[in-house]
Amino acid sequence: MYKEFQDTTVLFGANAPFVEELYEHYLADPDSVPEEWRHYFDALRQGPGPEQEVPHAPIRAAFEQMAKMGPVRFVKAGTDDGQRQVGVLQLINAHRFLGHRVADIDPLKMHEKPRVEELEPATYGLTEADLNREFNVGSFRGLEKQTATLREILEALRQTYCRTVGVEYMYLTDTAQKRWLQARFEPVHGKARLTVDQQKRILERLTAAETLERYLHTRYVGQKRFSLEGGESAIVALDEAIRVAGRHGAQEVVIGMAHRGRLNVLVNVLGKPPAMLFAEFEGKKAEELTAGDVKYHMGFSSDVLTPGGPVHLSLMFNPSHLEIVNPVVLGSAYARQQRRDPAEAKDQVVPIIIHGDAAVAGQGVNQEVLNFAQTRGYGVGGAVHIVINNQIGFTTSDPRDLRSSTYCTDIFKMAEAPIFHVNGDDPEAVAFVMQLAMEFRKEFKKDVVVDIVCFRKLGHNEQDEPAVTQPLMYRRVRQHPGTRKLYADHLVQSGVIAPDDPERYIQEYREHLDRGELLYNPVVANVVRKHAIDWTPFIRQEYTDECDTSIPAAEYRRLAERLTTIPEGFELHPRVQKIIEDRRAMGRGEMPADWGFGENLAYASLVAQGFGVRLSGEDVGRGTFFHRHAVLHDQKRERRDEGTYVPLQNIQEGQAPFYVYDSTLSEEGTLGFDYGYAITEPNQLTIWEAQFGDFANGAQVVIDQFIASGEAKWGRLCGLTLLLPHGYEGQGPEHSSARIERYLQLSAERNWQVCVPTNAAQIFHLLRRQMLRRVRKPLVVFTPKSLLRLKEAASPMEDFLRGGYRTVIGEVEELAPKKVKRVLLCQGKIYYELLAYRREKGIDDTAIIRLEQLYPFPAEALNAALKPFAQAKELVWVQEEPRNQGVWYWLLSRQHLKNELGRGRRLLLVSRPASSSPAVGYLAKHVAQQKAVIEGAFGPILAD
Repeated sequence: MYKEFQDTTVLFGANAPFVEELYEHYLADPDSVPEEWRHYFDALRQGPGPEQEVPHAPIRAAFEQMAKMGPVRFVKAGTDDGQRQVGVLQLINAHRFLGHRVADIDPLKMHEKPRVEELEPATYGLTEADLNREFNVGSFRGLEKQTATLREILEALRQTYCRTVGVEYMYLTDTAQKRWLQARFEPVHGKARLTVDQQKRILERLTAAETLERYLHTRYVGQKRFSLEGGESAIVALDEAIRVAGRHGAQEVVIGMAHRGRLNVLVNVLGKPPAMLFAEFEGKKAEELTAGDVKYHMGFSSDVLTPGGPVHLSLMFNPSHLEIVNPVVLGSAYARQQRRDPAEAKDQVVPIIIHGDAAVAGQGVNQEVLNFAQTRGYGVGGAVHIVINNQIGFTTSDPRDLRSSTYCTDIFKMAEAPIFHVNGDDPEAVAFVMQLAMEFRKEFKKDVVVDIVCFRKLGHNEQDEPAVTQPLMYRRVRQHPGTRKLYADHLVQSGVIAPDDPERYIQEYREHLDRGELLYNPVVANVVRKHAIDWTPFIRQEYTDECDTSIPAAEYRRLAERLTTIPEGFELHPRVQKIIEDRRAMGRGEMPADWGFGENLAYASLVAQGFGVRLSGEDVGRGTFFHRHAVLHDQKRERRDEGTYVPLQNIQEGQAPFYVYDSTLSEEGTLGFDYGYAITEPNQLTIWEAQFGDFANGAQVVIDQFIASGEAKWGRLCGLTLLLPHGYEGQGPEHSSARIERYLQLSAERNWQVCVPTNAAQIFHLLRRQMLRRVRKPLVVFTPKSLLRLKEAASPMEDFLRGGYRTVIGEVEELAPKKVKRVLLCQGKIYYELLAYRREKGIDDTAIIRLEQLYPFPAEALNAALKPFAQAKELVWVQEEPRNQGVWYWLLSRQHLKNELGRGRRLLLVSRPASSSPAVGYLAKHVAQQKAVIEGAFGPILAD
């Protein structure tokens, strides 16, 4: 078999990894490969032998060239010894690639190990007679000598790659990363070397994890808590991760997880007092929140002591939507990192994300997060991922239906993250790979994964009976003594602890729980954190719409000059050059300011006043509709740092930062990230812009479960701003409506602001208001498309120099109030179409009022705008959205115009007919519908 392989195999395709690995052996020790191969590699390198690390690219290129010339046979070794030596190196390589397939990582022993032929010596022509022959071990570090018998090599390989840790890493393209892992994993045969104190700590962690779960199970019978039983080693992993992080200089660890095991993590890792937890179980905690949340969704923060000093831990709150918390964790970590020296930031703030096995494979947000993990505006230097793999998924899953990949962690390979699969019944191995994972992340600033293969002792929740659907699995679960018991017995047999110590540990922990105390209290009080943010100025602030956001004329001109100053020799595109020239005229007051100028002026004024700005989303630098141009591109140079210029980063010395990032093609992941950023950084205006407003559909879970309700459920303040382009302009169902009705349906308890500005000065004042007030509420802005260049939507210089955001804009033309019979109420761009029609037809008995803020509803401002037209008996709401969408039904249900209707007025509607689609796709039909709405607003109205 080997001879056929040697004679016929070409040097490309599936054999490329072997050839590259053979080259690795050559680099480590030229004498470890057969003489013919050594000469061949020497020739490719044009040198007598490797004196230092060299790129693999020339080797790959040479093989690619051979492949183009047709089938190329392997260079034959001249002797049988040479052939056997190559076989040994292939065997080593195979264990590095595939050893995990036969590793002992399942504590329930549910699945028969596959036979992997590549791990058998016979596959490479090696026989029993070769077991006592000596071979060069190449780059394998599992033996303390360069040559060893095949028996010794095989035993070392199996101990290293096939025991309770299965590691996947050979797909990494960076040789240095692979060698780093080999240097730390192979010499110890993938096994921890722990001190007695470390072993005792592991047992203490397991005891705490198991005892808390059993205590809650008996004290609060039948209550949901999503028990960690069967996966207690996760507490060992998290404890070790935090200690290693602290030892390596981390100051903060941001943790995200779903609900399984959360109560255990809160108490046994973050040090939440058990008495506080019990109060939540018993409903005794006096809540100040308007809604609150279940106990297994709550967050918590504390400072714990590690070998490197205190580390601040933040466990993020999260809904039951499982993995959706992951981008929130990363956004929060990123914001914390930006407060620090860039050279140390990623070491000082470490994100740790805990997954379930079904969720990590099944939830698409993980792909989005991994895709932007190394990008400029979202990279946190890698997250450490821990998978609590209970091998069952969630409720009644059949393993055959859980996923299509071999492992639940296969998605991480897209980010070239090494993956450690570890048997949860070997807590020492769990601690060992956790240490490796933390050190790898520190060294290479990349994601890394620890997959703890364990089981779930109880059902999906404590009221389920899992044996109904998994009878054989749960027969084994019932027979399993528990990880703590197995490890305690091991330490007793090893003489590490006395026979009665395990029970004593349990009893001591229970006694402390009875008193509502922690036995192993890691919490450190009164830690002064240099980079902490004080949210006190924003807490319990009375909401107000009022805020003077004007700027002086001199400042207007100065900012405009800075926004339009371009470096010498920087060549703009002709269209952009015209925009900059127009903005110079706007800055001098020679022409009205358009939307793009008003928006950029808002950012410039904020950074000049000390408020940072972060703007992210698809195409935000230029702007999807070619209006923003916050990032300018030199037409003589490609898009690199030297080929771009950001005026907003050059407003003045000592200004606050302005960040602008074109995101990956992602909504859910990037919006979740920006939400996490905004709840961590109140002193920056954080903006996420959808390419089209209806693209926010892809992030609806973030909007529903975090942005709209985060303050009511968790008391978390957030000033995140959403820019959602909206407007019916014939672009079809997916490029028209940002679904205003959805945001209004979620509006209550003054949870956020929903605004529809219609001119340049309005967006200027609105963005400034978001930061200048001491209020931190999310802001949802329905921004225009056609108005970006509409002359009527431009604003004179004077509008920037006085007042603030106008929640309602009343009639702007001179109408005789007594002649007005009808008042049109509207929002958005349709106002300008109504105004144009009225002017064209010379209509003077119909007033038009714009609602620029829909929520909180500006009742007083609207009443003031309506007051001059008290005799008008018809109030008509005009919207371009279909009847069953937009503002209409919300306006009726909230009775916002109740007072006005009580004066004998009728409230009527003009809109598109009700529709299951937000807009038509045929341009001709759109034009006809839009025409009917505009004409209908001024014609006879038959019904409301």
